[in-house]
Amino acid sequence: MIKVGVTPGTHAEIMEQVRRHALNDTLKLEVVVFDDNKRIDAALAAGKIDAASFEDGPAFEAQRRRYALASIGSTVTLPIALYSRRLTSLTQLQRGATIAIPADAAGTARALVLLQNFRLLTFSDRAGLHATLADITGNRLHLKIRQVPQAQLFAALDQVAFAVIGSADAAKASLYPARDSIGIEDARSPWQNVLAVRAGDRGEPWVTRLLAAYHSEPVAKFILERYQDSVRRPW
Repeated sequence: MIKVGVTPGTHAEIMEQVRRHALNDTLKLEVVVFDDNKRIDAALAAGKIDAASFEDGPAFEAQRRRYALASIGSTVTLPIALYSRRLTSLTQLQRGATIAIPADAAGTARALVLLQNFRLLTFSDRAGLHATLADITGNRLHLKIRQVPQAQLFAALDQVAFAVIGSADAAKASLYPARDSIGIEDARSPWQNVLAVRAGDRGEPWVTRLLAAYHSEPVAKFILERYQDSVRRPW
């Protein structure tokens, strides 16, 4: 029995579908739901579970060496997106408009990369996935950027042209990126989530079978039908 640690909600729902499909390959999985995601990497490293599916790439990289873990492939992307009460398209964005992005370092960097992808900002290449406001080198519309705590971004929509809001906070406000946003993060974003195992287990046969079950057609169909592209599949 292979134990896979997940967080409640999307990751647990998808892994339950993976578990059902894996039985066709006689791979038996147990889905272990953790209410506290900070416990999952430690539980994996300690051998309490065998794999984990909950963490985006940059967050995983920050933990990988500490716990001797390895990513074996991508799972899904929970996209950040641009939401607005004033605009129906980015073409309506006015010069000098005020926008809101997450205030925490990781959220700021992810938002800036998305804004660069929409050609609203440019920033130094050396900043990479750790960009800050100080790294901005181009702002063609002279946008005013307000950093707002993530939990307050939805409330900020009344004061700004648009806000960059993460998937979890958007869902709490009944906003879904594929339906309600004016700009959505690509499925192949660097922040796609990963399936992780202990580094020493990376070559085990069940690891390949687990990833194959996740990337199977029935699971892909479930993701599309259940989330309507508001949870995105990078594979």
